[in-house]
Amino acid sequence: MVKSKVSMLGVPYLHFGNGEHLVLIHGLGEVKEGWQSQFELAEQYELIIPDLRGHGECTKTEGISIQNFASDVVALLNELKIENAHILGLSMGGAVAQEIYRQAPHLVRSLMLISTFHFFPKKLRKPLFKFKKLRLGIAATDDAVKETAAHMSLYSWSEENMNHFKRYFQPKRDIFLKSLKACFQVNNISLLPTIKVPTLIIGCQYDSVLPVWIQYCMHKLIPHSEFIIMRNSGHLAKLEAANRFNLLLRKFLNRQKAAA
Repeated sequence: MVKSKVSMLGVPYLHFGNGEHLVLIHGLGEVKEGWQSQFELAEQYELIIPDLRGHGECTKTEGISIQNFASDVVALLNELKIENAHILGLSMGGAVAQEIYRQAPHLVRSLMLISTFHFFPKKLRKPLFKFKKLRLGIAATDDAVKETAAHMSLYSWSEENMNHFKRYFQPKRDIFLKSLKACFQVNNISLLPTIKVPTLIIGCQYDSVLPVWIQYCMHKLIPHSEFIIMRNSGHLAKLEAANRFNLLLRKFLNRQKAAA
């Protein structure tokens, strides 16, 4: 069992493994332990896995924004005296990864943007927010919320996948809604064409949370980016297609190592 550490700014994180630094940033309502299926990457990489502000064990709940999520991670990397790292973000974590590049491009060795987004058209924000609010049920029980979210996020509703999802999806309602609002403020249309580091974008065939066309648009905006669609997977390929997902990451990261 890997023990959590806490940064000077109060960010809980996991830190283990050997090799080049690889930061894994979780999605909305998730916790850092949700990357358990990727812990095997520690054989080749030194993993840094934070809880974002207000999520998991992080008790900092003020200032919920994509900018602050990113600045917390930047501060953590600076505290650990890490000169650069491969930055991987899933869903909301992908927006955080893009913001890290905006704030501190020198810290980013490569980007891996998974089932994520760069922009929400204004006309979609209100209905999407209302939809998510209703679907996740403000007055619903925690179990009902997790059940609904699991059905939205997964392609395969096997007992194993459902249990795994519910273990690591731990939304705190107020933080969840504030974080969701923060996602709708993201507009990286002008940022993406300026990205100069190797970038891998992964979308999933049956992602009903953030459809694959969004990641395709990101690919068209980021020069020389790689784009892969994972078949037979929903929003969380890291969970329900972990072996294929990890293999894609290894191949991409090994190519960066060879190029260096």
